[in-house]
Amino acid sequence: MAIGGVLFDIDGVLVTSWQPIPGAAETLRRLADAQIACSYLTNTTTRTRAQIAELLTRAGMEVHADEVITAAVLTAEYVRNNYPGARCFLVNSGRIDEDMPGVDIVYSTEFEGPDAPETPDVVLLGGAGPEYTHLVLSWVYDWMSQGVPVVAMHRSTAWTTAHGLRIDTGMYLIGMEQTSGRKATAVGKPAPNGFLAAAGRLGVDPDEMFMVGDDLHNDVLAAQVVGMTGVLVRTGKFRQDTLDRWAADEFAMQPNHVIDSVADLPALLEL
Repeated sequence: MAIGGVLFDIDGVLVTSWQPIPGAAETLRRLADAQIACSYLTNTTTRTRAQIAELLTRAGMEVHADEVITAAVLTAEYVRNNYPGARCFLVNSGRIDEDMPGVDIVYSTEFEGPDAPETPDVVLLGGAGPEYTHLVLSWVYDWMSQGVPVVAMHRSTAWTTAHGLRIDTGMYLIGMEQTSGRKATAVGKPAPNGFLAAAGRLGVDPDEMFMVGDDLHNDVLAAQVVGMTGVLVRTGKFRQDTLDRWAADEFAMQPNHVIDSVADLPALLEL
């Protein structure tokens, strides 16, 4: 098939704790030499697109900010379209106003307890971190129970660091949704918008794109649902037992390809 472009997850695929995964920089150079366009889709919300591009460039990968699609960018578009003018209470590890123009944001870190701030129009949940305190999560749960819309930038349950796994926003959402009886809207992966936005940015059809990720469900299978070719790498959050359990279900969609790392991608693409 013609290769219209390659879409990469970042954390666990190209870098771990912003240190390059062996072979990642060389793979991007090989793709550039072959004039294959790339885009980068990430649920990382601790940094802006410009900061992410700078960190990748420092790690030896020439990436530009406009090539990066973050969950914050997608969330801002969703809020502008569905809740124009809403006062949004954002819980997030990192300041990302730059990627959310036109959205009225107040950060949870601007308040100290024990009294809750004025009830917002919308609650936004970014990536988990120290900001996810018992007090702040209590406010969010209270508002959610009252019917305040909760928009999560993603439903990721964990990510990989140089020091091991860290739990993410999805872990908190599971409990709050179950006990409140209300559902949050998640915008980032595995929702289709980001994958389709990446294809649109490159000007190609999804079925002409490869998606490379370390998360079987959020990256690879979600991309295959919209027509992309999925490539699962055995780095980052990849766990062989997860793949083995999934592969045992003969009726389940399987990843199109599984490779040891992003360093093996050029061979897969026959470059």
